[in-house]
Amino acid sequence: ERIKFVGSVYDQELLKKIRENAYGYLHGHTVGGTNPSLLEALSSTDLNLLLDVRFNREVGKDSALYWDKTPGNLAALIDRVEKMGGEEKKRLGRSAKERVANDYTWEKICAKYEEIFLKDGGWS
Repeated sequence: ERIKFVGSVYDQELLKKIRENAYGYLHGHTVGGTNPSLLEALSSTDLNLLLDVRFNREVGKDSALYWDKTPGNLAALIDRVEKMGGEEKKRLGRSAKERVANDYTWEKICAKYEEIFLKDGGWS
């Protein structure tokens, strides 16, 4: 009863409000790359619990907590965060918001693409 599964929410404003008012966000995606929903959650939710795969760690770094598929692992993490102080949750939230604001700007993303595509002096 402590966990609410809200289903698919396509209204972006409603989704933003849900994330901002949620106790935490569980991210269970294992697909590679930078997941837009993860970036959105990091930018609006203080407590982010991410499935421990390389892609999620690359995005969340030390601004999130990680769980794996071992039976009881996620439950133990949820129990642990319920005992966590409010300041620690706020610190994680600030860190997540700074991570997104500093590392996922259009300027940085475009510069990385230019670095890759123009590496050899032009498009090939």
